[in-house]
Amino acid sequence: MVEGQIRPNRVTDPALIVALNTVPRELFVPKEAQGIAYVDEEIPVGNGRRLLEPMVLARMLQEAEITPRDVILDIGCATGYSTVLLAGLASAVVAVESDPELFALASKALAALATDAATVVNRPLEGGYPAQAPYDVIVINGAVGEVPQAILKQLADGGRLVTVVAYNHDIARLGQARLYRKVGNSVASVSLFEASAPILPGFEFKPRFVF
Repeated sequence: MVEGQIRPNRVTDPALIVALNTVPRELFVPKEAQGIAYVDEEIPVGNGRRLLEPMVLARMLQEAEITPRDVILDIGCATGYSTVLLAGLASAVVAVESDPELFALASKALAALATDAATVVNRPLEGGYPAQAPYDVIVINGAVGEVPQAILKQLADGGRLVTVVAYNHDIARLGQARLYRKVGNSVASVSLFEASAPILPGFEFKPRFVF
């Protein structure tokens, strides 16, 4: 996966490469999907949820410029794959998962891999986890119609947020990976690359009034 998909797509961060080579992705997918755990595509993990393509996740994490001192909020962790990756890069990770079954699987995976630097909580994704804010990095594991202000407020000064922003209602799976950076009270964003990802629960497009 790393040599065939990740490195050719300009992912070169040494710590991230080590994490991708070390974390056993097959432990985070259903048994029937373990044979394709390392292909570069989304993998269904139950209840309509999917793990992001490895290339999309890896490029977003590299752009977040994670350091060993960072505290990270991992939104929509599903079975916990991204959380374990992040725990190998930062000082602490708080993961949020709204689906009870996926939350249980993520909790089990973190315990099995003795990931002491990470914890997972069961709550609505769109609210983040303000109890432990501010965060140096926020990762949203899927596409959003837009990033809620409630999430952006949980960024520390100098904090970074990465996600996929869907283009519109009609092409909900197509969008662009974006990097948001907070400086003082302002947040600016830049486009990173074209990406496809399912919209996470709670981050759907909001209805707009038409006169």
